[in-house]
Amino acid sequence: MRRKRMAALPRACAGLLLLSLLCTTTLCQRSKNNRCVQSRAKSCSECIRVDKECSFCTEESFDEPRCDLRENLLRYGCREASIVYMRGEMRTEQNISINTRLQRTQVAPQGMFMRLRAGEEMSFNMDVFQPLESPVDLYILMDFSYSMSDDLDNLKSMGHNLADFLQALTSNYTIGFGKFVDKVSSPQTDMRPEKLREPWNNADSPFSFKNVIRLTSNINYFSQELRKERISGNLDAPEGGFDAILQTAVCKDKIGWRKDSTHLLVFSTESAFHYEADGTNVLAGILARNDEKCHLDSRGTYVYDTKQDYPSVPTLVRLLGQHNIIPIFAVTNHSYSYYEKLHKYFPISEIGVLQEDSSNIVELLRTAFERIRSKMDIRADYVPKALKTEFSSSMYQKTESGSFNITRGEVGKFKVRVKALEYVGGQHVCSLPEKDRQGVIHVKPTSLSDSLEVRASVVCDVCPCEQHAVFSSPKCNFHGDFICGQCICHKGWQGDTCHCSAELSSNKTDCIRPGDDKVCSGRGECLCGKCQCNLEGQAQRFDGDFCQYDVLQCPRTSGFLCNDRGRCSKGACVCESGWEGPGCECPTSNDTCIDSRGGICNNQGRCECGRCICDKASVYISSTCEISYSLGFQAICESIRDCVQCQAWGTGNRRGNCSTCHLQVQMVEELKKEEASEHCSFQDEEDDCTYHYTLKGDPSILPNATVQVQKKKECPPGSFLWLIPLLIFLILLLGLLLLLCWRFCACCKACLALLPCCARGRTVGFKEDHYMLRQSLMSTDHLDTPMVRSGSLKGRDTVRWKINNNVHKQGFASHAATANPKDLIPYGLSLRLTRLFTQNLTKPESRECEQLRKEVEENLNDIYKHIPGCHKLQQTKFRVQPNSGKRQDHTIVDTVLTAPRSAKTDIIKVTEKHVSHEAFNDLKVSPGYYTVTSDQDAHGMVEFQEAVELVDVRVPLFIREDDDDEKQLQVEAIDVPTGIAEIGRRLVNITIIKEQASSLITFLQPAYSHSRFDKVAKIPVLREIIDNGKSQVTYRTRDLTAKDGRDYVFAEGDLIFQPGETRKEVQVSLLELTEIDTLLHNCQLKQFAIDLLHPKYGAKIGRYPQTTVTIADPEVVDGVPPLTGMGQVTQSPKGRLGAPLNPNAQALSSRKIRFSWFPPPGKPLGYKVKYWIQGDPESEARLIDVKSPSAELSNLYPFCDYEMQVCAYNAVGEGVYSDIVHCRTLEDVPSEPGRLAFNVVSSTVTQLSWAEPAETNGEITAYEVSYGLVNEDNIPIGPVKKVLVEDPKKRMVLIENLRESQPYRYMVKARNGAGWGPEREATINLATQPRRPLSIPIIPDVPIIDAEGGEDYDSYLMYSTDVLRSPVGSKHPSVSEDSEHLLNGRVDFSGSSGTLTRATNTSYHQMSSHVQQEHRVMGSSSLTRDYSTMMMGHDSRLPLGVPDTPTRLVFSALGPTSLKVSWQEPHCEKEVQGYSVQYQLLNGGEVHRLTIPNPGQNSVVVEDLLPNHSYIFKVKAQSEEGWGPEREGVITIESQVDPQSPLSPVPGSPFTLSTPSAPGPLVFTALSPDSLQLSWERPRKPNGAILGYMVTCEMLHGGGEPRNIYVEGDNPETTLTVPHLSENIPYKFKVQAKTTQGFGPEREGIITIESQDGGTFSQFGGQQYMREVYNFPTEYTTKTSISHSSLDPHFSDGMLMTTQRVESASSTLTKQVTKEFVSRTVMSSGTLTKQMERQFYEA
Repeated sequence: MRRKRMAALPRACAGLLLLSLLCTTTLCQRSKNNRCVQSRAKSCSECIRVDKECSFCTEESFDEPRCDLRENLLRYGCREASIVYMRGEMRTEQNISINTRLQRTQVAPQGMFMRLRAGEEMSFNMDVFQPLESPVDLYILMDFSYSMSDDLDNLKSMGHNLADFLQALTSNYTIGFGKFVDKVSSPQTDMRPEKLREPWNNADSPFSFKNVIRLTSNINYFSQELRKERISGNLDAPEGGFDAILQTAVCKDKIGWRKDSTHLLVFSTESAFHYEADGTNVLAGILARNDEKCHLDSRGTYVYDTKQDYPSVPTLVRLLGQHNIIPIFAVTNHSYSYYEKLHKYFPISEIGVLQEDSSNIVELLRTAFERIRSKMDIRADYVPKALKTEFSSSMYQKTESGSFNITRGEVGKFKVRVKALEYVGGQHVCSLPEKDRQGVIHVKPTSLSDSLEVRASVVCDVCPCEQHAVFSSPKCNFHGDFICGQCICHKGWQGDTCHCSAELSSNKTDCIRPGDDKVCSGRGECLCGKCQCNLEGQAQRFDGDFCQYDVLQCPRTSGFLCNDRGRCSKGACVCESGWEGPGCECPTSNDTCIDSRGGICNNQGRCECGRCICDKASVYISSTCEISYSLGFQAICESIRDCVQCQAWGTGNRRGNCSTCHLQVQMVEELKKEEASEHCSFQDEEDDCTYHYTLKGDPSILPNATVQVQKKKECPPGSFLWLIPLLIFLILLLGLLLLLCWRFCACCKACLALLPCCARGRTVGFKEDHYMLRQSLMSTDHLDTPMVRSGSLKGRDTVRWKINNNVHKQGFASHAATANPKDLIPYGLSLRLTRLFTQNLTKPESRECEQLRKEVEENLNDIYKHIPGCHKLQQTKFRVQPNSGKRQDHTIVDTVLTAPRSAKTDIIKVTEKHVSHEAFNDLKVSPGYYTVTSDQDAHGMVEFQEAVELVDVRVPLFIREDDDDEKQLQVEAIDVPTGIAEIGRRLVNITIIKEQASSLITFLQPAYSHSRFDKVAKIPVLREIIDNGKSQVTYRTRDLTAKDGRDYVFAEGDLIFQPGETRKEVQVSLLELTEIDTLLHNCQLKQFAIDLLHPKYGAKIGRYPQTTVTIADPEVVDGVPPLTGMGQVTQSPKGRLGAPLNPNAQALSSRKIRFSWFPPPGKPLGYKVKYWIQGDPESEARLIDVKSPSAELSNLYPFCDYEMQVCAYNAVGEGVYSDIVHCRTLEDVPSEPGRLAFNVVSSTVTQLSWAEPAETNGEITAYEVSYGLVNEDNIPIGPVKKVLVEDPKKRMVLIENLRESQPYRYMVKARNGAGWGPEREATINLATQPRRPLSIPIIPDVPIIDAEGGEDYDSYLMYSTDVLRSPVGSKHPSVSEDSEHLLNGRVDFSGSSGTLTRATNTSYHQMSSHVQQEHRVMGSSSLTRDYSTMMMGHDSRLPLGVPDTPTRLVFSALGPTSLKVSWQEPHCEKEVQGYSVQYQLLNGGEVHRLTIPNPGQNSVVVEDLLPNHSYIFKVKAQSEEGWGPEREGVITIESQVDPQSPLSPVPGSPFTLSTPSAPGPLVFTALSPDSLQLSWERPRKPNGAILGYMVTCEMLHGGGEPRNIYVEGDNPETTLTVPHLSENIPYKFKVQAKTTQGFGPEREGIITIESQDGGTFSQFGGQQYMREVYNFPTEYTTKTSISHSSLDPHFSDGMLMTTQRVESASSTLTKQVTKEFVSRTVMSSGTLTKQMERQFYEA
């Protein structure tokens, strides 16, 4: 009995669990599906705002939730008149039908009205008509900078050509002309008086924009006015075209745009453009934001050019769309890439390449206009924030830019969808201002002035019943307000009628059910004498006066509560309309009982609960009590077949014995379909005729059934059997004649031309005579070489061929002949089998493949075993050969036969013999095909079947590692053994070019040892990536002393490295010891080899092309292997233990690695494990002692490579260490990004950049930038915008259209493979920050974000990878030769609190002779680095009057092969007369010299440099006293190059400048009051071999001579002792590495050695990100003493700092080291102990 109870317990638990699951599911479903109930809205207005389907019941006596779906309220008893339901509405206000006879663009309807509830969507159809010919307004806007002078000359002569072009488009046209240059202010324009009067010879004064010719139809007037124009000029390369475009759009009347015409704006230039914030520079003055208004004077001149800024890109997109203007960018090739990016942001625009002199402008316009005519863009303007619009069409395809490809001349059908949003920026739409909830939307197709106006609004009305509230109503006992059918109680009162207060609610006797002692059945609480039942989640779980009912305890149907057709209320189902029954399982209608005749249950039963209860039950009775002929119908047909055949026709098996049949047979002329749903049909064997019958009545009672038989059978036509013998005789006769003809053709080829049955001659030969292959692009080691047959294709031909390798080498054949004939070489053998190919043959483990492989190897081994020295076949595979005639779907077997070199001739003869016999013993093969491949040549045969014209010859290419860089193979067609064809093209040459490897693939080690207990030997294979891409290599095992099948399982396969992959694994199964090995005590060392072969996709085999695997067998004692000994390896002498076996490491997490191994022979007492970071010296390894053969290494760095090894020890001592094992910890989420830096462009535009996280903990894959408004308390207000930056290299965004004088909070976080890390945030008000001094006239290589953009610009991104420059091919450069200013104001933030630290630029009168600087130009993909020596004052070592060294040397990349070199004028007592620039490759080569005689020119552009090559530049100045010293700099332009041409950069690829990285953080240790020790670590990216370091020491505030110390050597950590310092004086130290590429950037640190009384010793680690000379504030030079002694991390400058105070007898030392943890102790005796992690942050 007890056992039964225990057995029932799990079932009970399972039942409870199922019930709980059903309850939870039901409640969740109800809560999830009904947002109205879930909201628990307390008022009517609150209810109708929850969802567009929500309604409110105002009936006073309603007990259910009042906020619910309308159908639910009706079902629960709320009257229709008491339900408040707000409906959206839509109506057409104006709709004039389209008249296609009017030749103008039309739209219908013209006016719509909409009111939508939140979340509701409405749509309507819109028709748009564009005629075949429409009026055109063409306005040409031309760049008038001096570089466009030749273009203007050509345009003047083309006036009538433009007229002809327009007349061809339309008879109704106008044409106008405008010109632009740039803002007449510095630095855009040369402001010298003479240049303002005439910037060039015969040129007009500078201007911004002029409307020269208003749109006119008088082409003669246009031509005359155009001829009067003269060119002008400006200073910088980008032009002010954006100002001109905006004025052209908004000055509608002054330009002359017509209402119903197509507006085309042709923008012609060869330069880049300025955009918003380029005008806000300190030289031109701080300009206001563009007001988007017309500012043309009476002469058409733009007069606000110096009063407001350029417009932004989003502004132009919006304004041109509103004014129906389509831009056409006619630009030269030099600036095409910039405008190509720009034009994509306009819904409809075109771009064309303008020739240098604009001679092709007419053709360009013609092409552009044809493209524009086929496009239409529909846009919605003035859309309120609470609404969203969308356009679609079933007639036209939508393009990527959102426009439609249309057909002019027809009425286009479009669908307009308008949706009311529910929430905007986290706020419900009804809480938005009225202007954001309603408005007039203008829906405008392009070139249409009139728009469809949609008056739309969101329904946020107050319920009407709330406007008739009764305050302090008697219905609420005067303690509440009666609103919408319910009482809203005043404070302190409760209950449905507000009859109960807190004092009166203590009596709970009314809430206890009779017979129960619990209040509200324990399922609720008593309030004012009434139970308030508990909720479960958001749903009601219990109901009833005493909460005694569970809403989940009603009857269920198919598991559904109340059949999901009702609700459970007070223990019973309340069914929906149309359903009844205890569980709502019965429909009230009889629809499911209607039979095929429309009756109820075929009048043979009754309908109950939606189902027929039939009077008679039978398997042939359907659910509607009808006889169903489909239930077992075929079986019934078969059972009465013999009786029907006997009774109707007197035939069949029962012929003459029909008395046993009791069917009532009725013969009819035709079986009517309505009388029987199916017919029985059978064939009478006696006359081959088909007869038909059907059954009437219930098939289960056959005697009462009637069989209707069709009288007429269906018989075949009359017999023609007498023709069959005649046809057979004729066919045999014809076959005999053809056989005689074929035999005669085969015997006498000379007579073929005389016979009509044979061909008159044909030829076979190779299709091509030469193939050129690049090894890096090859994916296979063979080539399918086509061979063609010409002439008559009747008959069969076979062709023998051969291929020779390395035919380009002289004497190669003789060298091969001298090879040892006894050498064993692998012969590749290919045969075509007579069986068809199946996919299972590609799966080696499939049974079909195994059986066929066994059959092939058994038969071929039996044939080739007679050849001396042949081994058994190996590596048998199956494939198909395309382009092989009629047998290309047959299986081809490839196998390898190992035999002596001398056996080649015999192998070929035996193969050809058996192929001709079509069999190798029992293995059937197809004739005419075989291939035999040796190590340097191959022989084979192909077959042309009847009517086959082309077949492929699969020739091997003998790819070897030792191949020459260019090798040649030769394929030769030898003869035609079968057939009559003659050989045409006999030879084909194949040249294979070997290129530089894209990757190196190698084994990690040359040897491995594995125990048999491992069962699988896992051998790592590494790839070193040179050029990232796909790589492939083949691996194959081979026997040494270990044997395949006895010690291990042969393995072969391909390792495919996808881009970015660097590690793969070869797995070889190891077999257990055999009985013989056990008896022999395993004396022989078992080894096998694994080879890497056939690298593909440009890969090469690296250092270890093969590895040897030793199988360490277990010890055997009396035939029993022990559990712990893992290898029969003899112990070291004198009892020392051997190395542990099979060490293996596996990463458990981002900070843990599990290291395991097998014990060595002997009895180890324990193990010592040492591990270290890969790349660190082994001397810095950590050591742990463990007793078991595994260890868990913890507290590691995430995503870091570690090396480890282990040794065992016993009483004798330590044994031998194992091989080094490598393992990388897993990724962890990154730390917060580095400091946020703001390049403040204007009060509404900023450039935000950030540093890579100090702890990347993996590969950074993306960044997320969030920003939003905050109030004075730093609390967010309004929505937060997010931007995903998917390129981790682009750590920069440009944010436009921010609200002026408003603080924003900016947050940045990073993502790697482990997920998102924490955010770095900062708060800034741009209006309080300094602007950047000079704009960068480019589209930046960063996302541009429009902070105020609507739905069209939420993800507004624009990219460019180029730096704009003056066109190289321009005859008149528009860039002045004046010197270049590179200044930048920058605001840096640190810490999560958003506090501000400002660094400003300054200069010093005394500086070191070597100050390294790095300057990253924001908004550009190029890096500008500055390597200079700065000195204020003359170098006393130079003669008086000789120039000093140029004080700055700046490199700016203009392209992958061009560079701009700039410098600053050096100090000189006399005038500088010129400069000399000298450069050459760093590794030597031709020296190039450039002489600059103009002393005012201090920059030069150098072209035709080699990409990815380092150059050394030297610049010096000259005066009348001679040449000064040189300033040197080393630079490399890095870019992507074409793999086939390493000196040719890939067009459009990004390019950067590279130099070495900075040394590690500077660490100072005070040795005495006047000396210290300085140490640093080598750069992580030295970019060349480190030759030494330059250390500069100088007083921070000037005074004394700077000291330069050069330290030679390349150590992981370098230490330098600096004596002769002064106490209480701050010193600045700078360290920079010198490599073969030159000096790299510096690492800075400031230190003060203070006396014990003077305070503490303070240090500031310099962080190299954007290195300028910083003027540190005074309060930073001294720090107060830190009283605590424990580590206290804090944030400074956005980096993790750790401060530790250690006291000695002489001084107090406080150290702060960026991203490293330092623990040092300075003893009074001078001894020093140091432990420091090697990780440091690299800027």
